Amino acid sequence: MRDANIRHTLGSINRRIKLASLISLLIIYSLVLVIARLLYVSIAYIPMSSIVAILAIIAGLVALSTFFVRKSLKYAVSRIEDFSEKIVSISRISRDISEIVHSDLLLNKIIDICLELTGADAGSIFLAEGDNLVLKAVRGGAGEKLTGLSIPKSQGIAGWVAANGETVRVDDVSVDSRFSPEVDERSGYKTVSLLCVPLRLSSGTIGVLELINKKNGVFINEDEAIALYLADQVSITIDRDRFYEDQKNYEIHLTSILLNVMDTLYLEKRGHAKRVAKYTLVMAQAMNMSEDQKKLLYRASLLHDIGMLRVDPETISSKEDYKAHSQIGYEMLYPINFYADIAPIILYHHERYDGRGYPSGLKGEEIPLESRMICIAEAFDAMISRKSYKYTGKLLSNETPSRKAFDSTIKELRDNAGTQFDPELVDLFAKNIDEETVEE
Repeated sequence: MRDANIRHTLGSINRRIKLASLISLLIIYSLVLVIARLLYVSIAYIPMSSIVAILAIIAGLVALSTFFVRKSLKYAVSRIEDFSEKIVSISRISRDISEIVHSDLLLNKIIDICLELTGADAGSIFLAEGDNLVLKAVRGGAGEKLTGLSIPKSQGIAGWVAANGETVRVDDVSVDSRFSPEVDERSGYKTVSLLCVPLRLSSGTIGVLELINKKNGVFINEDEAIALYLADQVSITIDRDRFYEDQKNYEIHLTSILLNVMDTLYLEKRGHAKRVAKYTLVMAQAMNMSEDQKKLLYRASLLHDIGMLRVDPETISSKEDYKAHSQIGYEMLYPINFYADIAPIILYHHERYDGRGYPSGLKGEEIPLESRMICIAEAFDAMISRKSYKYTGKLLSNETPSRKAFDSTIKELRDNAGTQFDPELVDLFAKNIDEETVEE
Protein backbone atom coordinates (compact mmCIF):
# COMPACT_ATOMS: atom_id res chain seq x y z
CA MET A 1 0.00 0.00 0.00
CA ARG A 2 2.78 2.44 0.94
CA ASP A 3 4.72 1.75 -2.28
CA ALA A 4 1.51 2.01 -4.32
CA ASN A 5 0.82 5.47 -2.89
CA ILE A 6 4.34 6.65 -3.65
CA ARG A 7 4.05 5.33 -7.21
CA HIS A 8 0.66 7.04 -7.54
CA THR A 9 2.10 10.38 -6.39
CA LEU A 10 5.08 10.21 -8.73
CA GLY A 11 2.81 8.98 -11.53
CA SER A 12 0.52 11.98 -11.04
CA ILE A 13 3.48 14.35 -11.33
CA ASN A 14 4.73 12.52 -14.42
CA ARG A 15 1.30 12.74 -16.07
CA ARG A 16 1.24 16.51 -15.52
CA ILE A 17 4.60 16.89 -17.23
CA LYS A 18 3.47 14.75 -20.17
CA LEU A 19 0.21 16.68 -20.45
CA ALA A 20 2.04 20.01 -20.48
CA SER A 21 4.38 18.78 -23.21
CA LEU A 22 1.49 17.37 -25.25
CA ILE A 23 -0.48 20.62 -25.05
CA SER A 24 2.52 22.69 -26.06
CA LEU A 25 3.17 20.41 -29.03
CA LEU A 26 -0.49 20.50 -30.03
CA ILE A 27 -0.54 24.30 -29.98
CA ILE A 28 2.69 24.58 -31.94
CA TYR A 29 1.53 22.06 -34.58
CA SER A 30 -1.81 23.82 -34.87
CA LEU A 31 -0.11 27.14 -35.42
CA VAL A 32 2.18 25.67 -38.03
CA LEU A 33 -0.78 24.15 -39.88
CA VAL A 34 -2.76 27.39 -39.80
CA ILE A 35 0.15 29.42 -41.10
CA ALA A 36 0.94 26.88 -43.79
CA ARG A 37 -2.69 26.77 -44.91
CA LEU A 38 -2.94 30.54 -45.16
CA LEU A 39 0.29 30.85 -47.03
CA TYR A 40 -0.65 28.13 -49.46
CA VAL A 41 -4.16 29.24 -50.33
CA SER A 42 -4.33 32.96 -50.37
CA ILE A 43 -1.47 34.78 -48.89
CA ALA A 44 -1.21 36.93 -52.03
CA TYR A 45 -4.77 38.18 -51.62
CA ILE A 46 -4.76 38.85 -47.88
CA PRO A 47 -4.66 42.52 -46.90
CA MET A 48 -1.74 43.63 -44.80
CA SER A 49 -4.05 44.43 -41.90
CA SER A 50 -5.30 40.83 -41.89
CA ILE A 51 -1.78 39.48 -41.94
CA VAL A 52 -0.92 41.67 -38.97
CA ALA A 53 -4.02 40.44 -37.15
CA ILE A 54 -3.16 36.83 -37.88
CA LEU A 55 0.41 37.32 -36.70
CA ALA A 56 -0.89 39.01 -33.56
CA ILE A 57 -3.21 36.07 -32.87
CA ILE A 58 -0.38 33.64 -33.50
CA ALA A 59 1.92 35.59 -31.16
CA GLY A 60 -0.80 35.64 -28.52
CA LEU A 61 -1.36 31.90 -28.79
CA VAL A 62 2.39 31.24 -28.61
CA ALA A 63 2.68 33.47 -25.53
CA LEU A 64 -0.35 31.77 -23.94
CA SER A 65 0.98 28.28 -24.62
CA THR A 66 4.42 29.25 -23.33
CA PHE A 67 2.86 30.64 -20.14
CA PHE A 68 0.74 27.54 -19.66
CA VAL A 69 3.63 25.17 -20.26
CA ARG A 70 5.98 27.09 -17.97
CA LYS A 71 3.37 27.23 -15.21
CA SER A 72 2.59 23.51 -15.50
CA LEU A 73 6.27 22.58 -15.54
CA LYS A 74 6.98 24.86 -12.60
CA TYR A 75 4.17 23.23 -10.62
CA ALA A 76 5.37 19.75 -11.55
CA VAL A 77 8.98 20.54 -10.64
CA SER A 78 7.80 22.07 -7.36
CA ARG A 79 5.84 18.90 -6.54
CA ILE A 80 8.83 16.73 -7.39
CA GLU A 81 11.18 18.84 -5.26
CA ASP A 82 8.74 18.91 -2.36
CA PHE A 83 8.15 15.18 -2.48
CA SER A 84 11.87 14.51 -2.89
CA GLU A 85 12.61 16.63 0.19
CA LYS A 86 10.05 14.66 2.15
CA ILE A 87 11.57 11.36 1.03
CA VAL A 88 15.03 12.62 2.09
CA SER A 89 13.56 13.78 5.41
CA ILE A 90 11.95 10.40 5.96
CA SER A 91 15.23 8.64 5.18
CA ARG A 92 17.05 10.82 7.70
CA ILE A 93 14.27 10.42 10.24
CA SER A 94 14.40 6.63 9.89
CA ARG A 95 18.01 6.70 11.08
CA ASP A 96 17.05 8.92 14.01
CA ILE A 97 14.14 6.66 14.90
CA SER A 98 16.40 3.59 15.04
CA GLU A 99 18.45 5.28 17.78
CA ILE A 100 15.45 5.95 20.05
CA VAL A 101 15.35 3.36 22.83
CA HIS A 102 12.21 4.22 24.78
CA SER A 103 8.98 3.44 22.97
CA ASP A 104 7.03 6.39 24.44
CA LEU A 105 9.62 8.82 23.07
CA LEU A 106 9.49 7.05 19.72
CA LEU A 107 5.70 7.31 19.41
CA ASN A 108 5.73 11.02 20.17
CA LYS A 109 8.59 11.54 17.71
CA ILE A 110 6.66 9.72 14.96
CA ILE A 111 3.61 11.93 15.47
CA ASP A 112 5.73 15.09 15.43
CA ILE A 113 7.24 13.99 12.12
CA CYS A 114 3.82 13.22 10.66
CA LEU A 115 2.49 16.65 11.65
CA GLU A 116 5.51 18.34 10.10
CA LEU A 117 5.41 16.45 6.80
CA THR A 118 1.65 16.34 6.24
CA GLY A 119 0.58 19.67 7.74
CA ALA A 120 -1.88 17.99 10.13
CA ASP A 121 -2.95 19.94 13.21
CA ALA A 122 -3.06 16.97 15.59
CA GLY A 123 -2.20 13.29 15.72
CA SER A 124 -2.38 10.25 17.96
CA ILE A 125 -1.33 6.62 18.20
CA PHE A 126 -3.60 3.94 19.65
CA LEU A 127 -2.35 0.44 20.45
CA ALA A 128 -4.57 -2.61 20.77
CA GLU A 129 -4.92 -4.10 24.25
CA GLY A 130 -7.48 -6.87 24.38
CA ASP A 131 -10.79 -5.58 23.01
CA ASN A 132 -9.78 -1.92 23.37
CA LEU A 133 -7.61 0.66 21.69
CA VAL A 134 -5.52 2.54 24.25
CA LEU A 135 -4.11 6.01 23.54
CA LYS A 136 -0.33 5.79 23.88
CA ALA A 137 0.77 9.12 22.37
CA VAL A 138 -0.93 12.32 21.28
CA ARG A 139 0.20 15.65 19.90
CA GLY A 140 -1.67 18.87 19.14
CA GLY A 141 -5.37 19.57 19.55
CA ALA A 142 -6.45 19.03 23.16
CA GLY A 143 -4.27 16.00 23.76
CA GLU A 144 -3.68 16.74 27.44
CA LYS A 145 -7.36 16.00 28.10
CA LEU A 146 -7.14 12.51 26.61
CA THR A 147 -4.61 10.92 28.98
CA GLY A 148 -5.48 7.28 29.64
CA LEU A 149 -8.19 7.20 26.98
CA SER A 150 -9.38 3.72 26.04
CA ILE A 151 -12.02 3.03 23.41
CA PRO A 152 -13.59 -0.22 22.17
CA LYS A 153 -12.19 -1.60 18.94
CA SER A 154 -15.70 -1.47 17.53
CA GLN A 155 -15.96 2.31 18.00
CA GLY A 156 -15.23 5.11 15.56
CA ILE A 157 -13.06 5.29 12.47
CA ALA A 158 -9.98 4.25 14.48
CA GLY A 159 -11.81 1.12 15.59
CA TRP A 160 -12.87 0.37 12.01
CA VAL A 161 -9.29 0.72 10.77
CA ALA A 162 -8.01 -1.54 13.57
CA ALA A 163 -10.66 -4.15 12.79
CA ASN A 164 -10.23 -4.11 9.02
CA GLY A 165 -6.55 -3.26 8.65
CA GLU A 166 -7.30 -0.70 5.94
CA THR A 167 -6.51 3.01 5.59
CA VAL A 168 -9.30 5.59 5.85
CA ARG A 169 -9.00 9.14 4.52
CA VAL A 170 -12.00 11.42 5.12
CA ASP A 171 -12.39 15.05 4.04
CA ASP A 172 -15.40 15.68 6.30
CA VAL A 173 -16.04 13.24 9.16
CA SER A 174 -19.55 14.62 9.72
CA VAL A 175 -20.73 12.72 6.62
CA ASP A 176 -18.99 9.44 7.57
CA SER A 177 -21.24 7.08 9.53
CA ARG A 178 -18.21 5.39 11.11
CA PHE A 179 -17.13 8.55 12.95
CA SER A 180 -17.81 8.67 16.69
CA PRO A 181 -17.93 12.14 18.32
CA GLU A 182 -17.14 10.78 21.79
CA VAL A 183 -13.44 11.71 21.74
CA ASP A 184 -14.23 15.22 20.46
CA GLU A 185 -16.81 15.66 23.21
CA ARG A 186 -14.25 14.65 25.82
CA SER A 187 -11.45 16.86 24.49
CA GLY A 188 -13.45 19.82 23.21
CA TYR A 189 -11.52 19.58 19.93
CA LYS A 190 -13.47 19.42 16.65
CA THR A 191 -12.37 16.89 14.05
CA VAL A 192 -13.07 17.82 10.43
CA SER A 193 -10.67 15.95 8.14
CA LEU A 194 -8.95 12.73 9.16
CA LEU A 195 -6.34 10.25 7.96
CA CYS A 196 -6.14 6.97 9.85
CA VAL A 197 -3.68 4.19 8.94
CA PRO A 198 -3.22 0.76 10.57
CA LEU A 199 -0.12 -0.35 12.46
CA ARG A 200 0.38 -3.81 11.00
CA LEU A 201 2.54 -6.85 11.66
CA SER A 202 2.40 -10.26 10.05
CA SER A 203 0.30 -11.38 13.02
CA GLY A 204 -2.32 -8.67 12.41
CA THR A 205 -3.16 -5.05 13.21
CA ILE A 206 -1.70 -3.88 16.54
CA GLY A 207 -3.01 -0.30 16.53
CA VAL A 208 -3.60 2.81 14.46
CA LEU A 209 -1.91 6.11 13.61
CA GLU A 210 -4.40 8.95 13.29
CA LEU A 211 -3.79 12.42 11.78
CA ILE A 212 -6.45 15.09 12.22
CA ASN A 213 -7.37 18.34 10.46
CA LYS A 214 -4.95 19.22 7.70
CA LYS A 215 -4.22 22.92 8.03
CA ASN A 216 -4.36 23.75 4.33
CA GLY A 217 -6.97 21.75 2.45
CA VAL A 218 -7.51 18.02 2.91
CA PHE A 219 -5.26 15.00 3.19
CA ILE A 220 -3.98 13.72 -0.15
CA ASN A 221 -2.43 10.54 -1.45
CA GLU A 222 1.05 11.84 -0.69
CA ASP A 223 0.12 12.32 2.99
CA GLU A 224 -1.20 8.78 3.08
CA ALA A 225 2.08 7.42 1.69
CA ILE A 226 4.07 9.26 4.37
CA ALA A 227 1.74 8.13 7.18
CA LEU A 228 1.87 4.51 6.02
CA TYR A 229 5.66 4.55 5.89
CA LEU A 230 5.97 5.97 9.40
CA ALA A 231 3.27 3.59 10.65
CA ASP A 232 5.47 0.74 9.43
CA GLN A 233 8.36 2.18 11.47
CA VAL A 234 6.16 2.29 14.57
CA SER A 235 5.01 -1.31 14.06
CA ILE A 236 8.54 -2.62 13.56
CA THR A 237 9.82 -0.80 16.65
CA ILE A 238 6.93 -1.94 18.83
CA ASP A 239 7.46 -5.52 17.69
CA ARG A 240 11.18 -5.21 18.48
CA ASP A 241 10.46 -3.74 21.92
CA ARG A 242 8.00 -6.51 22.74
CA PHE A 243 10.55 -9.12 21.71
CA TYR A 244 13.23 -7.53 23.89
CA GLU A 245 10.79 -7.25 26.78
CA ASP A 246 9.84 -10.92 26.49
CA GLN A 247 13.51 -11.83 26.26
CA LYS A 248 14.33 -9.71 29.32
CA ASN A 249 11.52 -11.30 31.34
CA TYR A 250 12.74 -14.72 30.32
CA GLU A 251 16.27 -13.83 31.37
CA ILE A 252 15.12 -12.47 34.74
CA HIS A 253 13.11 -15.61 35.53
CA LEU A 254 15.87 -17.93 34.35
CA THR A 255 18.49 -16.06 36.38
CA SER A 256 16.29 -16.28 39.47
CA ILE A 257 15.89 -20.03 38.99
CA LEU A 258 19.64 -20.51 38.57
CA LEU A 259 20.42 -18.47 41.69
CA ASN A 260 17.90 -20.46 43.72
CA VAL A 261 19.51 -23.70 42.58
CA MET A 262 22.94 -22.31 43.52
CA ASP A 263 21.74 -21.35 46.99
CA THR A 264 20.23 -24.80 47.45
CA LEU A 265 23.40 -26.67 46.39
CA TYR A 266 25.83 -24.43 48.28
CA LEU A 267 24.08 -23.39 51.48
CA GLU A 268 27.23 -21.80 52.88
CA LYS A 269 27.18 -19.28 49.99
CA ARG A 270 23.49 -18.44 50.16
CA GLY A 271 22.92 -14.85 48.97
CA HIS A 272 26.56 -14.54 47.92
CA ALA A 273 25.77 -13.68 44.27
CA LYS A 274 23.35 -10.90 45.17
CA ARG A 275 25.78 -9.42 47.69
CA VAL A 276 28.59 -9.44 45.12
CA ALA A 277 26.29 -7.67 42.66
CA LYS A 278 25.50 -5.07 45.31
CA TYR A 279 29.19 -4.44 46.06
CA THR A 280 30.17 -4.11 42.41
CA LEU A 281 27.50 -1.46 41.97
CA VAL A 282 29.13 0.53 44.77
CA MET A 283 32.21 0.82 42.54
CA ALA A 284 30.14 1.39 39.39
CA GLN A 285 28.28 4.25 41.03
CA ALA A 286 31.50 5.88 42.20
CA MET A 287 32.93 5.56 38.66
CA ASN A 288 29.82 7.14 37.10
CA MET A 289 29.31 4.17 34.83
CA SER A 290 26.48 4.45 32.32
CA GLU A 291 23.21 2.65 33.01
CA ASP A 292 23.98 0.09 30.30
CA GLN A 293 27.40 -0.63 31.85
CA LYS A 294 25.81 -1.01 35.28
CA LYS A 295 23.23 -3.45 33.96
CA LEU A 296 25.94 -5.51 32.27
CA LEU A 297 28.02 -5.57 35.46
CA TYR A 298 25.05 -6.47 37.64
CA ARG A 299 24.01 -9.37 35.41
CA ALA A 300 27.55 -10.71 35.29
CA SER A 301 27.89 -10.38 39.08
CA LEU A 302 24.74 -12.39 39.72
CA LEU A 303 25.98 -15.30 37.59
CA HIS A 304 29.73 -15.10 38.19
CA ASP A 305 29.76 -18.52 39.92
CA ILE A 306 27.21 -20.21 37.68
CA GLY A 307 29.81 -22.78 36.60
CA MET A 308 29.56 -24.27 40.12
CA LEU A 309 26.27 -25.84 39.03
CA ARG A 310 28.30 -28.38 37.07
CA VAL A 311 30.78 -28.93 39.88
CA ASP A 312 29.41 -31.51 42.31
CA PRO A 313 30.20 -30.24 45.83
CA GLU A 314 30.46 -33.85 47.03
CA THR A 315 33.14 -34.77 44.50
CA ILE A 316 35.47 -31.73 44.58
CA SER A 317 38.81 -33.34 45.37
CA SER A 318 41.30 -30.64 44.46
CA LYS A 319 41.81 -26.94 43.92
CA GLU A 320 41.87 -27.58 40.17
CA ASP A 321 38.34 -28.98 40.31
CA TYR A 322 37.16 -25.73 41.89
CA LYS A 323 39.12 -23.53 39.49
CA ALA A 324 37.33 -25.09 36.53
CA HIS A 325 34.06 -23.31 37.41
CA SER A 326 34.90 -20.02 35.64
CA GLN A 327 35.65 -21.82 32.34
CA ILE A 328 32.56 -24.00 32.79
CA GLY A 329 30.42 -20.91 33.46
CA TYR A 330 31.69 -19.30 30.29
CA GLU A 331 30.89 -22.40 28.23
CA MET A 332 27.41 -22.58 29.75
CA LEU A 333 26.45 -18.98 29.02
CA TYR A 334 28.22 -18.03 25.80
CA PRO A 335 25.86 -20.02 23.48
CA ILE A 336 22.82 -18.26 25.02
CA ASN A 337 22.15 -14.98 23.20
CA PHE A 338 21.09 -12.86 26.16
CA TYR A 339 23.98 -14.17 28.31
CA ALA A 340 26.71 -14.07 25.65
CA ASP A 341 27.80 -10.51 26.55
CA ILE A 342 28.53 -11.41 30.19
CA ALA A 343 30.25 -14.74 29.48
CA PRO A 344 33.79 -13.24 29.03
CA ILE A 345 33.41 -11.27 32.28
CA ILE A 346 32.59 -14.47 34.12
CA LEU A 347 35.45 -16.34 32.45
CA TYR A 348 38.07 -13.91 33.82
CA HIS A 349 36.72 -12.98 37.26
CA HIS A 350 39.42 -15.10 38.99
CA GLU A 351 42.33 -13.55 37.12
CA ARG A 352 44.83 -11.72 39.36
CA TYR A 353 46.24 -8.26 38.74
CA ASP A 354 49.79 -9.67 38.88
CA GLY A 355 49.02 -12.30 36.22
CA ARG A 356 48.98 -15.32 38.55
CA GLY A 357 45.25 -15.96 38.31
CA TYR A 358 43.20 -18.36 36.18
CA PRO A 359 42.17 -19.56 33.64
CA SER A 360 44.37 -17.51 31.27
CA GLY A 361 46.92 -15.73 33.46
CA LEU A 362 45.88 -12.29 32.25
CA LYS A 363 47.62 -9.34 33.87
CA GLY A 364 46.62 -5.79 34.83
CA GLU A 365 44.30 -4.11 32.39
CA GLU A 366 44.33 -7.15 30.12
CA ILE A 367 41.63 -8.36 32.51
CA PRO A 368 38.18 -6.92 31.68
CA LEU A 369 37.25 -4.06 34.02
CA GLU A 370 34.05 -5.78 35.13
CA SER A 371 35.98 -8.96 35.96
CA ARG A 372 38.42 -6.97 38.14
CA MET A 373 35.47 -5.39 39.95
CA ILE A 374 33.79 -8.74 40.60
CA CYS A 375 37.09 -10.14 41.86
CA ILE A 376 37.23 -7.46 44.57
CA ALA A 377 33.55 -7.69 45.48
CA GLU A 378 33.67 -11.50 45.71
CA ALA A 379 36.77 -11.45 47.91
CA PHE A 380 35.23 -8.79 50.14
CA ASP A 381 32.04 -10.83 50.62
CA ALA A 382 34.00 -14.00 51.34
CA MET A 383 36.18 -12.25 53.95
CA ILE A 384 33.46 -10.20 55.64
CA SER A 385 31.22 -13.28 55.76
CA ARG A 386 33.95 -15.40 57.31
CA LYS A 387 34.70 -12.76 59.91
CA SER A 388 31.19 -11.52 60.62
CA TYR A 389 28.90 -14.55 60.27
CA LYS A 390 28.77 -17.78 62.19
CA TYR A 391 28.27 -21.19 60.64
CA THR A 392 25.51 -23.57 61.72
CA GLY A 393 26.37 -26.74 59.86
CA LYS A 394 26.53 -25.45 56.30
CA LEU A 395 24.05 -22.64 56.90
CA LEU A 396 25.08 -19.05 57.49
CA SER A 397 23.10 -17.12 60.09
CA ASN A 398 23.47 -13.37 59.95
CA GLU A 399 25.16 -11.40 62.67
CA THR A 400 25.80 -7.68 62.49
CA PRO A 401 29.35 -7.18 61.20
CA SER A 402 31.59 -5.61 63.79
CA ARG A 403 33.64 -2.53 63.07
CA LYS A 404 36.73 -4.62 63.68
CA ALA A 405 35.67 -7.21 61.09
CA PHE A 406 34.88 -4.49 58.53
CA ASP A 407 38.18 -2.67 59.07
CA SER A 408 40.25 -5.85 58.91
CA THR A 409 38.53 -6.88 55.65
CA ILE A 410 39.28 -3.53 54.05
CA LYS A 411 42.88 -3.78 55.29
CA GLU A 412 43.22 -7.22 53.73
CA LEU A 413 41.99 -5.87 50.40
CA ARG A 414 44.51 -3.03 50.57
CA ASP A 415 47.32 -5.43 51.52
CA ASN A 416 46.64 -7.41 48.33
CA ALA A 417 46.16 -4.38 46.05
CA GLY A 418 48.60 -4.52 43.17
CA THR A 419 49.04 -8.28 43.43
CA GLN A 420 45.63 -9.95 43.59
CA PHE A 421 43.51 -6.86 43.00
CA ASP A 422 43.51 -3.72 40.85
CA PRO A 423 44.92 -1.08 43.28
CA GLU A 424 42.85 1.80 41.90
CA LEU A 425 39.63 -0.20 42.17
CA VAL A 426 40.50 -1.31 45.72
CA ASP A 427 41.04 2.31 46.72
CA LEU A 428 37.76 3.32 45.06
CA PHE A 429 35.88 0.49 46.76
CA ALA A 430 37.38 1.18 50.19
CA LYS A 431 36.42 4.86 50.00
CA ASN A 432 32.81 4.16 49.02
CA ILE A 433 31.81 1.00 50.89
CA ASP A 434 30.44 1.33 54.43
CA GLU A 435 29.07 -0.94 57.13
CA GLU A 436 25.50 0.10 56.40
CA THR A 437 25.83 -1.21 52.85
CA VAL A 438 27.13 -4.54 54.17
CA GLU A 439 24.22 -4.85 56.63
CA GLU A 440 21.50 -4.19 54.04
